Amino acid sequence: MSKAKPKTKRSRKKKFERVDGRKADEIRPIKIETGVIPNADGSAYIEMGRNKIIAGVYGPREMHPKRLSKPNMGVLRVRYHMAPFSVDPRRSPAPSRRDTEIGMVMTDALAPALFLERYPRSVIDVYVEIIQADGGTRCASVNAAAVALVDAGIPMKDLVAACAAGKMDDHIVLDLGDYEDKKGQADVPLAYMPKLEEVTLLQMDGILSTEETIEAVELAIEGCKQVYEVQREALKKKYEARAAR
Repeated sequence: MSKAKPKTKRSRKKKFERVDGRKADEIRPIKIETGVIPNADGSAYIEMGRNKIIAGVYGPREMHPKRLSKPNMGVLRVRYHMAPFSVDPRRSPAPSRRDTEIGMVMTDALAPALFLERYPRSVIDVYVEIIQADGGTRCASVNAAAVALVDAGIPMKDLVAACAAGKMDDHIVLDLGDYEDKKGQADVPLAYMPKLEEVTLLQMDGILSTEETIEAVELAIEGCKQVYEVQREALKKKYEARAAR
């Protein structure tokens, strides 16, 4: 009597799936509008995933207090603030240390694109308000602020586009959402000027190997290039509408 062969279990690698169904190299849907604040010199509204953010630009204008002005160049100031209702649970309306830090980070990311030497003793103020947060707010804020600066008529060397890459379940993924940002293994926010091929912001939270870091940076740059096209289309749409009047 012949014995039946024992069934062997085939080891199948579980297919990687993101929480929102995106591919590893896919960014969230992006929507950008310009000229949303009539009283500002320039403004922009962005939806990046479920992030909802408004940026307003005022200036160049005289610096107050004057002691903070620079005789040979202008000053860029960025105020980043999360509305109390933008997160759950609600947060305090007072500016936090995190808000201040991200405002400084945004200043460093945007300043290389500006001709600040043209505006001695002047200041350009950028105000960013997070209406709804969904992870990656600093990158989305940089994207909105860059468009608002162009909308204000301020000459720029190039638009600054920002996108993050990171590690989730041992996979390198692009544009982390809120869940991935909190539960992931690493986060690499990056800002980039595509025409000049210059990185203006690079941070990392978490631990990545050298190979993973290179992969994350390259993936984030590709994400920035996709964001850049959306930024250009938003500005193009506004100027085409203005020319048609």
